[in-house]
Amino acid sequence: MFEQDKEIVESLLDNNKNFRRLYNKHCQLKSKVKEANEGNIIIDNLFLDGLKKEKLQIKDRLSIIIEDYRHSHT
Repeated sequence: MFEQDKEIVESLLDNNKNFRRLYNKHCQLKSKVKEANEGNIIIDNLFLDGLKKEKLQIKDRLSIIIEDYRHSHT
C-alpha cells in the first residue's frame, strides 16, 4: 500500500496521529481480510464485505491525507 509514497507515509506516521491511527487500522483490517480469504478464520460473507468496505474507506482517507501532504510540501 502506498509504495510510491513511502517517504511521505513514513513522515506522516511519525508526525500525524490521525494518519498513524488510520494506517494501523487499515493494516489490521487488511490482515483480517487476508486471513478470512485464506480460510484461516471463519466469518460470514456479509461481515467480510463490511470489513472490505471499511478497509477501502480508510484507504481513501489515507490517500486524501497523502495528497494534502504532497500539495502542502511542494
